Amino acid sequence: MKISVLQEKLGITFQDHDLLRQAFTHSSYVNEHREGKFSDNERLEFLGDAVLELGVSQYLYQTKQKMAEGELTKLRASIVCEPSLVNFARELNFGDHILLGKGEEQTGGRERPALLADVFEAFLGALYLDQGYDVAIQFLEKYVFPKISTGAFSHAMDYKSQLQELVQQHRNHNIEYTITGENGPSHNKEFVAQVLIKGDVAGDGSGRTKKEAEQRAAKDALDKFE
Repeated sequence: MKISVLQEKLGITFQDHDLLRQAFTHSSYVNEHREGKFSDNERLEFLGDAVLELGVSQYLYQTKQKMAEGELTKLRASIVCEPSLVNFARELNFGDHILLGKGEEQTGGRERPALLADVFEAFLGALYLDQGYDVAIQFLEKYVFPKISTGAFSHAMDYKSQLQELVQQHRNHNIEYTITGENGPSHNKEFVAQVLIKGDVAGDGSGRTKKEAEQRAAKDALDKFE
């Protein structure tokens, strides 16, 4: 594992290099190098999972002020889950730095989703221990939160599809979305949307992007149907 390469790529310098190495050490490597007194990353993974969930919860609470508790929980679950963590790890090329046993290496462990997800959480746990919560949040602000703000997890809250299915079940009417307004400065705009069913306004919504505004309008329409 090339610690200097990893730190340079991330722009982060660990005070405790052993902690960083542990985050990338799989149990299969430890089992094959018992004389080296290595520690695997499982305990760091446990800690990193808690840091990630708290960080994402805090971000959603602050930025999704119109979401109810159930919506926040559903969105958080789509972010703090194995497929998402695997994508984060792959984008950072974490797989290149994992210390694996020979057997795990030969069976493709370096690309195994569960292993990559664990390494991402273990790294976050190590970063938290080495430099504190604020630096861990700065890491999330750089590599995770932007994906939330650009709608990478909007599939978890796809009210437009739900509305489409509901309308088709009961009546085959056209659904149309329209942006009716924009508020605020260019760096912090809020868009206002309406959803029309058979030409009649069925729901209203607002959001930081046009897509989010349309989703909120669809949610409003769904609530009214219910």
